[in-house]
Amino acid sequence: MKFNKQFLFTLLALTVIAALYRVLPGRLYGFAPQMAIGLFAGSIFVNDKKMAFALPLISMFISDVLYQLLHIAGATEMVGFYSGQWFNYLVFVGLTAVGFFVKANNVTSIVAGSIASPTLFYLISNTSVWMSGGGYSRPKTLDGYLQCMTDGLPFYANGLMATLIFAAMLFGGYAVLQRNKAITA
Repeated sequence: MKFNKQFLFTLLALTVIAALYRVLPGRLYGFAPQMAIGLFAGSIFVNDKKMAFALPLISMFISDVLYQLLHIAGATEMVGFYSGQWFNYLVFVGLTAVGFFVKANNVTSIVAGSIASPTLFYLISNTSVWMSGGGYSRPKTLDGYLQCMTDGLPFYANGLMATLIFAAMLFGGYAVLQRNKAITA
């Protein structure tokens, strides 16, 4: 694919807007566009993996910096950076790789990727929280693991809905641009 400068600028602007959206007060936790951005970037930048990985990570980093600044200013209890944060970034790299298998012009493929990404994030992140003793420090037993997984269900539901909605917007907008010849194949 060959992308014109206007498309690339728009995509970068959307990445920044997504970062700003992630720090909105009152936003449902887990309801954010970063997974959809990773899926979308992985799908359309198959031949430019640096760009594919950069877009969701840049968006995450900008919002984490904003969270940290807001926390320092006393405007939120949410910190931007914490000891296990690097693991979330690593998981997002993996979720972007899911996008390499998504066909941007196939609704079934997009929906499958949009379900797979938040599901993988939920399974990996909640298992990590349980193993590290984070969250509610559930015991290292099968019951403790199941409790930890249950703790994460609201975040999973929000992440799943957000990824489906934002992926529909991104891939739908991309399809419109392709039809209008803003992007050449």
